[in-house]
Amino acid sequence: MDRRSQQEYTAKSDTSLPTVSLEAMMMSCTIDAKENRHVAIVDIPGTFLHADMDEEVYMLLEGKIAELIVMLDPKLYCKYIWENKKNMPMLYVRLKKALYGMLHTAFLFWRLLSDTLQEWGFKLNPYNKCVANKKINSKQCMIISHVDDLKTSHVEKKVVDNITTHLCNKFGKEQPLTSTSGKYLSTSA
Repeated sequence: MDRRSQQEYTAKSDTSLPTVSLEAMMMSCTIDAKENRHVAIVDIPGTFLHADMDEEVYMLLEGKIAELIVMLDPKLYCKYIWENKKNMPMLYVRLKKALYGMLHTAFLFWRLLSDTLQEWGFKLNPYNKCVANKKINSKQCMIISHVDDLKTSHVEKKVVDNITTHLCNKFGKEQPLTSTSGKYLSTSA
């Protein structure tokens, strides 16, 4: 492992995460209030573990973590572990899922989320790719996202609840999503 910075070999376009703008967030809140919409805020846990890697990425595990991985399945991993000059166990692994801390992983999750929303019939705003809209029951349903935090709004509570259920079915299999919903939401310290 050459320990180069990820920025040395990763194009900015591959790591730049679209983020909802402050203006889009404020406009969505204004629309929600004006149209008396129901709102749900959803947090997706383990966000990056939902996204599959789109290229081969290898990671070197050293010391105790390498030993623990071998203990998970000795038959599989024993043949791959080796020791460095300081007798420290070493193990190279290939990542199948995005890993927190890598530049590219936030982008991979955003792409998964936006592809999912588009599959559900939402259209991404051409000016802000973190704003998605769809007509449901002749009224606009809006989802805005900031990495793993989503805000859904619609005039019908049933529609907002249905979207939250879809999100739970898609992203809440390993760990349940946390959500808050209602007409009036506030943050607590």
